Amino acid sequence: MSDIIWWGIKKVPVDKNKFFREATLRICGSLKIEQALWHLFTYIRADIPSFEAHLHYYDPAGITRTIAMADNSGGKRLNLKTTYPPEVKAYIDSGRIGEEYIAGNTHEHPALKYVFKGHHNSRLSTLAMRLGVDESWVGGITLNAKGNNSYTKEHLELLFLLKKPITIALSNSLRYLDLLELKERLSDDNRFLQDELQSATGKEIIGSDFGLKGVMDLVQQVAPLKSPVLLLGETGTGKELIARAVHNISPRRKNRFVTVNCGAIPEALMDSELFGHEKGAFTGAISKKYGRFERADNGTILLDEIGELPLEIQVRLLRVLQEKEIERVGGTDPIKLNIRVIAATHSDLESMVKQGKFREDLYFRLQVFPVIIPPLRERKRDIVPLVNHFIIKKTREMRLSASPVLPVDAIDTLLSYHWPGNVRELENAVERALILNQNKPLNFRGIHFSDKILNELPDLPTRPESMNLDKAMANHICSALKISGGKVEGKNGAAKLLDINPGTLRHRMRKLDITFGKNRIKKNITLS
Repeated sequence: MSDIIWWGIKKVPVDKNKFFREATLRICGSLKIEQALWHLFTYIRADIPSFEAHLHYYDPAGITRTIAMADNSGGKRLNLKTTYPPEVKAYIDSGRIGEEYIAGNTHEHPALKYVFKGHHNSRLSTLAMRLGVDESWVGGITLNAKGNNSYTKEHLELLFLLKKPITIALSNSLRYLDLLELKERLSDDNRFLQDELQSATGKEIIGSDFGLKGVMDLVQQVAPLKSPVLLLGETGTGKELIARAVHNISPRRKNRFVTVNCGAIPEALMDSELFGHEKGAFTGAISKKYGRFERADNGTILLDEIGELPLEIQVRLLRVLQEKEIERVGGTDPIKLNIRVIAATHSDLESMVKQGKFREDLYFRLQVFPVIIPPLRERKRDIVPLVNHFIIKKTREMRLSASPVLPVDAIDTLLSYHWPGNVRELENAVERALILNQNKPLNFRGIHFSDKILNELPDLPTRPESMNLDKAMANHICSALKISGGKVEGKNGAAKLLDINPGTLRHRMRKLDITFGKNRIKKNITLS
């Protein structure tokens, strides 16, 4: 075929070599695919009539992603998805669509009518070309012209000259975008890991041969599996330590262990913190954020104090457990995950289910393998080994010259105490004793101080209403709402009066079944 193509009213010659060279320089001149496409479009439209151009990426799952477009106003990055019916996907995959083709009427083409559905109402012609690398279909480019049958075989032949450079540009751009996303994710992960460096890893389980032997036997049984684990125990019993033990002896031990304190995250940030968000999902979302679940992919996530999760988040957690997938805030694509979920709580979840504060289906989904961690008062054989462990640890942290002696009478004092704060309270007691008894034998005579305070408290009213903490809190909130006229936040609002965050106040109001709205205050007031 000649290197010159003739068409048009005046038979204007097109030099194919020059056309190929100039077009290639433009499409390969930028890694930002929207700019590269616009530079190409502004050059070729003199020879191939068009008012817009689109670049598409084809997913083998049967989805076309339009990633960039160019028109007279410039180039734009896009993320438009087109999903085809099964029969159309079969038609596309069969190869009958052709490597390059002309659609005289775009709205009647079996595949293109879905791509441009709702995009143009007027008559439209499309010039299309599939782009592939090593016999794999990467995507395609389409040029649109107004009116039906606006393209000729000569136009198609001219576009075909640019198949390789456009394919290379599309492939390089996709790789570039992947690298940018990986860079962003590594930067985000680095910030996250810096925050996590303070958390303990690989700690020794004190009491694994005595008071915690039954617990550790259960850990050995469940660790190799994928089943969720529910850790039950009082505050300070070491639930996070047991969760780490499950992770550290599981096949996931080389991957991440992510901890989430469900009671410490403000309700307004819960979705973003757990599931992440897309750039622009809400005011202040200046970049994509990967949530805790995504960071734990291929590893383990501990949901500590799971009883504090709001009901709407419990619904999404149920989906994570059942479907193993999430959606970021502002996102539309489900993200598949491979994670092990461990939940921990000191709350009575069964009672919370009866009160409607915890979803029954989530409770039964979590209770596949419950592990009850006994309080310290029920495993007093572990107290002395724990004290010796904390003495060594705190001596190192406080940079003391030598570890102090632990006298027998001090051990008797420790064993006689009931330890309502469990191991955490014991650790704090050791640190306090080291501070008060530097260079002296340790004593814990002040450990019963809290008991003494309780015994010296004046008599309190014995009416059941006055002793119910939730009732007292609800009455106090209702009083603040009455004073504020039902206003929750802002100047003179109930949150301001109570000196708490408005989101926290709303969360407590939901838990205490306090209705919102100025006209409902009287219904809530039940002060005694």
